Amino acid sequence: NSVGFVNLLQNQQKNLEGYVGFASLPNQVYRKSVKRGFEFTLMVVGESGLGKSTLINSLFLTDLYSAEYPGPSHRIKKTVQVEQSKVLIKEGGVQLLLTIVDTPGFGDAVDNSNCWQPIIDHIDSKFEDYLNSESRVNRRQMPDSRIHCCLYFIAPSGHGLKPLDIEFMKRLHEKVNVIPLIAKADTLTPEECHQFKKQIMCEIQEHKIKIYEFPETDDEEENRLVKKIKVPTTFFIKGESCRPARTSYNTPGGSQKVIENGDHCDFTILRDMLIRTHMQDLKDMTNNVHYENYRSRKLAAVTYNGVDNNRAKGQLSTKPDTVEGMSPLAQMEEERREHVTKMKKMEMEMEQVFEMKVKEKVQKLKDSEAELQRRHEQMKKNLEAQHRELEEKRRVFEDERANWEAQQRMEQQKMEASRTLEKNKKKGKIF
Repeated sequence: NSVGFVNLLQNQQKNLEGYVGFASLPNQVYRKSVKRGFEFTLMVVGESGLGKSTLINSLFLTDLYSAEYPGPSHRIKKTVQVEQSKVLIKEGGVQLLLTIVDTPGFGDAVDNSNCWQPIIDHIDSKFEDYLNSESRVNRRQMPDSRIHCCLYFIAPSGHGLKPLDIEFMKRLHEKVNVIPLIAKADTLTPEECHQFKKQIMCEIQEHKIKIYEFPETDDEEENRLVKKIKVPTTFFIKGESCRPARTSYNTPGGSQKVIENGDHCDFTILRDMLIRTHMQDLKDMTNNVHYENYRSRKLAAVTYNGVDNNRAKGQLSTKPDTVEGMSPLAQMEEERREHVTKMKKMEMEMEQVFEMKVKEKVQKLKDSEAELQRRHEQMKKNLEAQHRELEEKRRVFEDERANWEAQQRMEQQKMEASRTLEKNKKKGKIF
């Protein structure tokens, strides 16, 4: 038994010598990521009535736009606006903060010149917010509100891209991951839809528009979907639902099973690629490509001390010196000065409060001293009055005692006189 125990200890020691423990790092990263949660921002752009809100509800199985709160496209907008909606989704213990950015009013006006500018400004503002968060001294809380994906809805005209579609994608394809979608593909026949896809793809290549290309993975099934999704994605709208065409049949147990038919529509492919397999790649592309390009352009426009390069070369710049034209070091110095100014202001306010408290305390002490002085004077007056009263009583007592003593002396003298008289009488009788 002792030999077996020694062998067991030796085997355990050999196992421990060959095991370090870093193989559990993926599990640690997984637990930390799940605990922190995930963020994803999706932008939908397109004309009104193309089913943008319905698609979002179907993709994430939520009621983000219900009948009581219709999508922004159903509310009349005179100009292009950018509206955000946030919803917290939980699935399998993983929570996702989904932000939907809608652009009501896009393409609905008679003159659509520069209708994409509010969208570009919104994307740049989110990049600017993230860059400012990275440049701060305290970077613990850095919410990622950057646009990770833009679904651009193309009207099913069957005649290729409109000038607005081409101009929009050319303006945004270097700022965000653009995925073009042919909306309401059920209005076209399968042959027309296929031809429309090819025509759109040719125009995208002709105008050198960079749409998001789903990268290949190690999974053969996913790679098959990637090859199928290389052309613009379509989805089938049936009734009020954005679901693709589905086939239902009864199982041997009597229950009904529904299968979404991907041959009629690319909705299932879009949903799987966008949510299940490539959501993190969209975020990585946003961070590593689009945001880095923006960051490089922003930092390249300033020198070490925050002066514009054109100004350093002797050229005058018409742009004012703002926070956007400052380097991170200059911005940190500006934040430090603001912090010092804030601290001085707080110190002055604290000194004023302290002086006010001291004045209140001194006034209270003076009032207490006056009250004590008043009480002292009152007690002194009372004591003097009592002293006078006692002196008067003592004087009366002295007078009464003097009168009493005088009466006693007179009575004693009378008694002595009477005794002397009696003695004299006795002596006279004897003689």
